[in-house]
Amino acid sequence: MAFQTSRSEDAITDINVTPLVDVSLVLVIIFMAVAPFAVQSGIKVLQSKASAQVGKVSMSESIQVKLTSEGRLTLNGAQVALQEFPQRIAGALAASKDRFVLIRADDGNRVGEVVSLMDAAKQAGAAKMALMKN
Repeated sequence: MAFQTSRSEDAITDINVTPLVDVSLVLVIIFMAVAPFAVQSGIKVLQSKASAQVGKVSMSESIQVKLTSEGRLTLNGAQVALQEFPQRIAGALAASKDRFVLIRADDGNRVGEVVSLMDAAKQAGAAKMALMKN
């Protein structure tokens, strides 16, 4: 006499994968929604290389602006008052063929002062600008 066990008494050995699939799909949707925000960046800054390249603007051809920590402002070596800077840089940019402005600032300068110089140069028609630390 052989005994037969019914199927209802057997242990459940199958794994239910439905919750795993549900959680995985929710995570994929969250990553898809968040990914565009992680890619956005601020201002793109290009770093210069140490080697000189042929055909690039030399220091003597560019318009040089220097702002010291004491507040003295010079344009191509000549001291300029802050109020007359927009007119003077517009004249210098009109005479320049490449419209490249090089701004030098000391460590003690405030960011707002340097940004206002950059804004005035851009409004006067500067095509390219570079920042250097004294």
